[in-house]
Amino acid sequence: MKTIGIDVIPIGAFSEKAQSPHRDDHYMFIVLTQGVFELELDFKHITMSNQYAYYVAPGQVHSYISQNNCKGWYIFMDPLLISEKYTQILNTNLNSRQGIQLNANNLIFSIIPILESLLKQKKQFFQDQTEYSLADAFLGFFVGALIQEDSKELIGGQKYQTVNTFKQLLQSRYKEYKQVKDYASLLNITPLYLNEIVKQVTGFTVSYWIQQTIALEAKRFLYYTELDIKQIAFELGYEDHAYFSRFVKKNIGMTASEFRLKNHDLSNNSPAIDNV
Repeated sequence: MKTIGIDVIPIGAFSEKAQSPHRDDHYMFIVLTQGVFELELDFKHITMSNQYAYYVAPGQVHSYISQNNCKGWYIFMDPLLISEKYTQILNTNLNSRQGIQLNANNLIFSIIPILESLLKQKKQFFQDQTEYSLADAFLGFFVGALIQEDSKELIGGQKYQTVNTFKQLLQSRYKEYKQVKDYASLLNITPLYLNEIVKQVTGFTVSYWIQQTIALEAKRFLYYTELDIKQIAFELGYEDHAYFSRFVKKNIGMTASEFRLKNHDLSNNSPAIDNV
């Protein structure tokens, strides 16, 4: 990435580079103007077509599957450059709504070429500030398109901020806290109210998010490490590995051994870190 923490690369420029699963320490936005783009993201198959925009957050394991007649851009951005308000929205939509079909006249398609052109120029007076402003405008158009109509009135409100805090707590504390009441206590609200606002903002219950977060980490351990089931259970905060095995079967749809066998090709490889 450029030293200012922003880069724009045309789709196809490194299509052969990063086929293997990897994770980044920055945000990646994929903006498609035509074609069909296939991506695997945290064990989910994502298909984008025509005018489409999608984001991959820092730490999400992803690989590029195929690109058919694609045009568009990858936009890479340091998390420190993204405003708190936009970060909250991206965090809240993580693993639920990370992409959106765009109208052909969306201004996002006009602003990216300007940012791309500016990044290629020799440094001029105030150029960094202009690049930051254009990147922020791009984020505004992207986030504006991403937010569903029934959620717009919640943005910036106390409920939205509380849900964002819950999701941040979940990412950092899921190994020790696995009950709705635990997170409600951390937030000084009742479990009923937490469940109500999380479902209102995200469309899913608190229990769903807890289970999905732990199941995703279990998949990553099974896929990328050689740890046995007992060791993985311990890493994820379970003292009873038999209970953990039942949890995996219920939430992944197969036993831990079956999942590992099905995905054996890369089970001994740690995800690479790509710093494009």
